Amino acid sequence: MQINAGFIGGGNMAASLIGGLIPDTVPASNIIVAEPRDERRNELIDLFGVQVTADNNIVCQNADVIVLAVKPQLMSDVVQQLEGYQDQTLFISIAAGISIESLQAWLGTHNPVVRVMPNTPALVGYGASALYASASVNNEQKEIAESMLNAVGISTWVNRESDLDIVTALSGSGPAYFMLFIKALVDKAIQAGLSEAVANELAMQTAIGAATLAKLSDDDLTTLIQKVTSPGGTTAKAMEVLNNREVPEIIAEAFDAAQKRSEAMAEEFSH
Repeated sequence: MQINAGFIGGGNMAASLIGGLIPDTVPASNIIVAEPRDERRNELIDLFGVQVTADNNIVCQNADVIVLAVKPQLMSDVVQQLEGYQDQTLFISIAAGISIESLQAWLGTHNPVVRVMPNTPALVGYGASALYASASVNNEQKEIAESMLNAVGISTWVNRESDLDIVTALSGSGPAYFMLFIKALVDKAIQAGLSEAVANELAMQTAIGAATLAKLSDDDLTTLIQKVTSPGGTTAKAMEVLNNREVPEIIAEAFDAAQKRSEAMAEEFSH
């Protein structure tokens, strides 16, 4: 992909994207990162061999695709100070809760903007990202944004910007839900007598295996659950406890809380 990519912010998510892009999608020589911390700039050079700077506007002057990888509460101040970019520079925001309308207002332009809701498994190449594009994003720019996210996992487009609040509750926050469940299994297995190493290995592989089976199988999730749940068996007894404790309802409540917080962040940080 023949682009000059810039990053405003060099934190973990930016680093995961850079690592996915190099070397097959974008060469290191075509990537520049603005990062305020000296130590982190040196780390990025050592890790990836990219260009680094402390000046955000140097990125704007040298990139035709700019990834905004700063915290939502800092986004307004950072974006309003950007200068030197072109009218068709593509901005990709990976910050939760910051609307395209707000980004374009802070930029003072109608530059093409793509909002992305990534997740932390992108750090190991298994990310799940949802994208939404402003009306000014052309097909080539959509392909660029999609290719960048596909370099660290999978990506999909949503039809409405508000869908990103739902995505935040699903795949954005989702890794923590699964990790909590895995941790609970591991903790109980250790309490029951397994070693920590054995409990971790079996629980992790079970999670990977269940997800892979669900993804590859022609059966839906309900059918897959039924196939492993023999009447009167151990799984049936466990599922009875989970359903009696209304675990599906608890998950739905947690999902709603995450979605509502994402919607509130849009109000909190977009003005």
